[in-house]
Amino acid sequence: MSEKVQKLMNDSPVARWTVLILVALMMFFAYMFVDVMSPLKSLVESNLGWNSGVFGTYAASEYILNVCGFLIIAGVILDKLGVRFSGILSAAIMVIGAAIKFIGISEWFQTTAFAAWLNSWWVTMPASAKMASLGFMIFGCGCEMEGTNVSKILAKWFKGKEMALAMGLEMAIARLGVFGVMWIAPVISARFGGSVVAPVGFCGALLCIGLINFIVFAFLDRKFDSQLVEAGLATAEKSPEDEFHVSDLGAIFKSKMFWMVALLCVLYYSAIFPFQRYATNFLEETLSIPAASAAQLFSCFPILAMCLTPVLGIFLDRKGKGATMLMVGALIMIVCHLSFAFLLPVFPSKALALILIVVLGVSFSLVPAALWPSVPKIIDEKILGSAYCLIFWVQNIGLCLVPLLIGSLRQSTGGYLVPMIVFASFGVLAFFFSILLKREDRLKGYGLELPNIKKEEE
Repeated sequence: MSEKVQKLMNDSPVARWTVLILVALMMFFAYMFVDVMSPLKSLVESNLGWNSGVFGTYAASEYILNVCGFLIIAGVILDKLGVRFSGILSAAIMVIGAAIKFIGISEWFQTTAFAAWLNSWWVTMPASAKMASLGFMIFGCGCEMEGTNVSKILAKWFKGKEMALAMGLEMAIARLGVFGVMWIAPVISARFGGSVVAPVGFCGALLCIGLINFIVFAFLDRKFDSQLVEAGLATAEKSPEDEFHVSDLGAIFKSKMFWMVALLCVLYYSAIFPFQRYATNFLEETLSIPAASAAQLFSCFPILAMCLTPVLGIFLDRKGKGATMLMVGALIMIVCHLSFAFLLPVFPSKALALILIVVLGVSFSLVPAALWPSVPKIIDEKILGSAYCLIFWVQNIGLCLVPLLIGSLRQSTGGYLVPMIVFASFGVLAFFFSILLKREDRLKGYGLELPNIKKEEE
């Protein structure tokens, strides 16, 4: 048996935190691209001829291919071919999707024969929306695949170390993208005479930088794998019992804990991400303020989340209480959405809106910070990538359908009361599943309430 290498790459704080920065920046750029058109909803409708229903369809398109099974395939690719190949592939897919979306909303494209043909069928959906949705669908495949890939990368590089802190910091950096794009997109748009194309092009260019980041990461990870083989902690060729098999997916689907986590995840995120698409327009109408001001106000949403998530990660690493955090986060979300529905319209104050937005950010710290580091505790490492992808797959079903529902309700009711009640109801169901999750953990001892960092035995 070979002697253990004196020091592995992930034993070096500089190396493992460099990996974190490389992959987190990719998600930062991805989150910017996801929401680049959210603060421009009114402008999109006036410039491109969309309405709330079309905008809802566009927002839902990000998840359509994932729901149709791409995320299941992505999980198999991740577990069979590894984080390096999957990371570069998913980053490239995002760049391709962004390019198609950019072309679709450009003025040049509107004058082409292809655009005229697209306008000749499904006339309620303009050609620009069809192309933007196609690009967003392709981008969404890469984005969700990369999200699961990043989780597995951090689980690998921070195993037995500051895993929750690392995942918390990655989420905080990614959410900074939401904050940044809410400010930057209107500014870039105004600088280019009210253009929707310019902000999309800027965020697309950032995705190219993210692709380069993953290529750099691939070199570091290859060296780390060589060290693991040399140390006897891994083999160049996987043994039959360690090799991933597609049949292993059955073990995931049969896991009660998997379904509790997946359903909690889809319900919680269905009340967050679709809300982000409409939040600027909601504040614009409820507070009677310009769209740019509404976008800047909502940009505060991830601020407290960015600050709290790493702190909560440290707490989880050292003290635990992950299942309890899930319950508290769901409760906070319920209160915030009900306040948006009933309190803010009666007292249309920027100060009240800011408080509710920031408090909702607290919820957005508690739940993800506790949720993602919990998955390695309930799923075998060799199928961890598939487990993350399957959770994202279930989540994407909700994220695909909910924007369609909200867009339809918004179009039919002409207001945001009913949509906000729907968001709050998702929180109620998420709270119910968090109770079941904590109960199952207490009975079976998965360790969701235990700290992540293992103390060295004397």
